[in-house]
Amino acid sequence: KEPAPTPKEEPAPVPAAEEPPASEQPPATEQPPVPTDEPAPVPTAEATPASEEGSPAPPAEPQAPAPEPKPEKPKAEPPSSPLSLVVEEVSENSITLTWKAPEQTGRSGLDGYVVEICKDGSTDWTAVNKEPFLSTRYTIPGLSSGDKIHVRVKAINASGASVPATLEQPVLIREILQLPRIRMPRHLRQTYVRRVGDAVNIMIPFQGKPEPEVVWTKDGQALDTSRINIRNTQKDTIFYIRQAQRSDSGKYELAVRINGAEDKATLDIRVIEPPGPPQNLKLVDVWGFNVALEWNPPVDNGNSEIKGYMVQKSDKKSGKWFTALERCTRTSCTISDLIIGNTYSFRVFAENACGLSEKAAITSGVAHIKKTKTAYQTEKIPQRDMMEPPKFTQPLTDRTTTRGYSTHLFCCVRGFPQPKIIWMKNQMEIREDPKYIAMIEQGVCSLEIRKPSPFDGGIYTCKAVNPLGEASVDCKLDVKGKI
Repeated sequence: KEPAPTPKEEPAPVPAAEEPPASEQPPATEQPPVPTDEPAPVPTAEATPASEEGSPAPPAEPQAPAPEPKPEKPKAEPPSSPLSLVVEEVSENSITLTWKAPEQTGRSGLDGYVVEICKDGSTDWTAVNKEPFLSTRYTIPGLSSGDKIHVRVKAINASGASVPATLEQPVLIREILQLPRIRMPRHLRQTYVRRVGDAVNIMIPFQGKPEPEVVWTKDGQALDTSRINIRNTQKDTIFYIRQAQRSDSGKYELAVRINGAEDKATLDIRVIEPPGPPQNLKLVDVWGFNVALEWNPPVDNGNSEIKGYMVQKSDKKSGKWFTALERCTRTSCTISDLIIGNTYSFRVFAENACGLSEKAAITSGVAHIKKTKTAYQTEKIPQRDMMEPPKFTQPLTDRTTTRGYSTHLFCCVRGFPQPKIIWMKNQMEIREDPKYIAMIEQGVCSLEIRKPSPFDGGIYTCKAVNPLGEASVDCKLDVKGKI
């Protein structure tokens, strides 16, 4: 009779399994064996697993949420690290940082940034801001002067935090009166070109208080002090090479730092020398007064682009070299206006910004300009029949003149052979009469009537005759008396 009350008290903990009705029925069936075990808590421990073991039966109902994890897989990944983290300003008790947004912010978008600090020598990072913020500039207050602080920034989104962007060097907490800044001269912002053997002496001014730290590197490595001398002052740095070599070419990085704040600049130096000679110069063809040449670019361009080639010729009789082409931009050319009977040699120099190559490529063979026999044949021009009967292109025109004033009659005629011109008055041929002067020049016929009288008026006719025919034109001349 005593065990009966024990199961009644035991169902109280069973509801903690969050299955009140289902958990009560299974232990009722198992009550007979329970009294054999006197300890009351044991059945509860066994009853709870029984209820839990009985729970796998209902998983048929949770199968519906089973597909829910699938949309969770394409969740956005954490953002990438913030970019270009630098110190903008340092005071006695604060640091101001700036950075750029990460390249990838994730599908859910960026929630903000978290700034963490750690004292130099410690590994405990503490967050400065409790909640993320979206600004890319932040001032860390409440720092102790003289401490060295490591700083890093994380980007946060719904999927988590990014890999932190960390300052390379710890920041010394003390006031920077003037931030570091490099004042690169204008002529050094482009490639600085020097010749092999020349001295390189460059001064680059900068500013910053207190006195900044100056660091020179080449391709991320420290400089070779056996060749390059660096002298720093509070306001500038001097870069000096006594005799430049081709190996000194490259990009040099200058960094000016003050307590984590820094400014950087790049100096690009190129040391050049004359190029090597062109390769494989060939005499391709000789014809008439002309010669064709071809060659290949030099193997060594002297660390500078090839601007062109100088082509020279030499007559075997004189042995002197004369420039045929001063700057040929191609690797082939044609030399013209050579003298017949002479024998020529040719050579080619390469040219870059430093000048002409010390040696030239010379043709192995010579070009002999031969005198060619040419047979000139006269061009046969078909004969054209030029015969043409007379034809007046400009007729006579009626005229009125005054008694005593000489007058002229004009007309134009064409024909071959040149026609004979006959002048007539009132159908009567005018013969050798001093009163009339008849002329013809370049097909223009003229008749001068000297001091005409009324008797000289009438119909005048100009008649042209040749073996192919004849033609004539008329006009009327009226002579008026003086009023």
